[in-house]
Amino acid sequence: MKSSLAWFTYTILRKLLIVSCLCSTALWAAFPADAQEIDLRHPESLSPYIFGHNLEHTRAAVNGGLSAQMLQNRKFAGKPSRNQGLALGWFGIGRKVLYLTDETPSYTRHIGIPDMYRGNELKVQAIQNLEEGQEAGMGQYGLFVAAGQSYELRTVTRVSRPLTLTVDITDRFGKKVYASKKLNLAPSEDWVVSEFTLTASDSDTDASIRYHFDRQAELVFGAVSMLPAGHFHGMRADVVEKLKAIGPRMLRWPGGNFAGEYRWKDGLLPVDQRAPLQAAMEIETQPFSWGYDFHEIGTDEFMALCREVGAQPMLTLNLAWSSPEESAQWVEYCNGSADTEYGRRRAENGHPEPYHVRFWSLGNEMGYGHMEGPQGSSAYAELAQRHVDAMLAVSPELELCSSGPYPNDDWARHSAARMAEKVQYTSVHHYANPAGGRHFVTPEETETTYRDIVASLDGNIHQARRMRESLDATGKKLHMSFDEWNQWYAWNRPSCVAEGIYSARVLHFYLNESNALDMPLACYFQPVGEGAILITPQGSRLTANGQVFALLKAHQDGMRCPVSGNGDYSTAATLRDGVLTVSWVNDSYDTDRTFSLPVRGEVLEASLLCSDDVRPHSYFEEKELPVSRQRKAVSATLPPHSVALIRIRLKK
Repeated sequence: MKSSLAWFTYTILRKLLIVSCLCSTALWAAFPADAQEIDLRHPESLSPYIFGHNLEHTRAAVNGGLSAQMLQNRKFAGKPSRNQGLALGWFGIGRKVLYLTDETPSYTRHIGIPDMYRGNELKVQAIQNLEEGQEAGMGQYGLFVAAGQSYELRTVTRVSRPLTLTVDITDRFGKKVYASKKLNLAPSEDWVVSEFTLTASDSDTDASIRYHFDRQAELVFGAVSMLPAGHFHGMRADVVEKLKAIGPRMLRWPGGNFAGEYRWKDGLLPVDQRAPLQAAMEIETQPFSWGYDFHEIGTDEFMALCREVGAQPMLTLNLAWSSPEESAQWVEYCNGSADTEYGRRRAENGHPEPYHVRFWSLGNEMGYGHMEGPQGSSAYAELAQRHVDAMLAVSPELELCSSGPYPNDDWARHSAARMAEKVQYTSVHHYANPAGGRHFVTPEETETTYRDIVASLDGNIHQARRMRESLDATGKKLHMSFDEWNQWYAWNRPSCVAEGIYSARVLHFYLNESNALDMPLACYFQPVGEGAILITPQGSRLTANGQVFALLKAHQDGMRCPVSGNGDYSTAATLRDGVLTVSWVNDSYDTDRTFSLPVRGEVLEASLLCSDDVRPHSYFEEKELPVSRQRKAVSATLPPHSVALIRIRLKK
């Protein structure tokens, strides 16, 4: 009897224990070990400029990217082709034809900085037809044209005798003509500008444009142009819309490294007349356009872009080649009233109201060795200070950023601290690089590479914290501008979900720590063609990085809310007008993760970016995030390598 009672008691206790364990498991699911709490009582102001981006004229960001210009080398820069004499990118039409690129004074020109002149920037394309009745001319392959699409064309020409120039859009071989225009040209002392529109009858991914004539005569092109109708100030409307989607609150322009090649005054000229800009140090900045930028975007076009996408401009000076007076004149062009010399020139260009540009960078990466100009901290500070004084005399409210090989104690002491009274920011850059390289062939390699890419956030953290220490040691009040960050060589390979998760982690780090680091500015390098927006002649789309920016821009203009248990920066929270925005990142390679927050309110939005693939060419799938509300908490389970965002209207 005692034995039976003992067994009964044991059985009851065992069942109670099982029920207790099941209840504990249910509570564990609702409130996991990494359950976090948000401090809604002490929100902090947050700079919107940590959502900044670069727009540097390098590689295919402008030429072949943002620019709507369809013709390569349309101003005929560089050395001509071997034996033929044609400018690079062009083919010849005709058998007995002589091509020259430096026969006459060029149509393009420079204004300002005459000692930076490079002879191969200023070219023409002369075509001498040596036989009457022969078709002679030039053309270019590889154009994408769409049926029914209209194209705006311009030619700038001189001729030795009257002739008819035919401009055709054809298939690659010139057999099928999609559109054609005849221009009757006569000799003139001045360059003749002809503007016209052609509408393609068919679509072709490898069309050509052909300029040809049959008189025994010389025709000289100063420049040619072809833009799709509907462009935005010479920029592709579809790419501008993608920029709007990622929400850049700051655009740093024109460099980066390109700042050492840029001459701002050339942008005062009509776009066809602006001389190409040759790479100052190496062809690396313009490898896909033979070492030249064709100056499609100047100050006025850039300002129009900033206003269109809602970005604050940050202009980078060319300290190596510009004088302090020229830097001050650029400030006056942007900020001066219409009764100042350069404010009047802005008004004459159609922009009577000042642009009110606040942020200016004093060069780029000075002291690293790859930029021209001073390489030492004291010499740089001495040069930069002269520019600062001239600029502030024109516009005292400027916010200025110094350059240098930061974090570096010597440059902090003898450059940043020396200028701290007038220069509030110092620049830091970092490009993450996975330790083992990028290998995705096998599942094992893919997992290792993914983990390395995601972990490379540690480099950003180290650079930022080390920079803060370096600046604090000077005893001066100095803000930090993390104005270049990305994965290394992002411009040389396709993007992927692994890099999208890295970008999400970086943005979360900035959202959580930018106040503590006194880092109001941060700019991704760079969205167009190098990480966030994939561009082809046929169209454009957001990459995984771009999808992350588009999702997390919901934090802009919010107040930062501290989050406990957030050492890995997996969570970010902001509050605005009674709406709490929370984003989560599950950077695990193969494990789900449940997040829970003890908040009450109406869920207004719950979005998820997820993917089964992290390798190159992968994108996030955009889904609705399943959210549960239990015990006055909001929780959700995220699959591996995913990013989520929820917006909750809090109960009062």
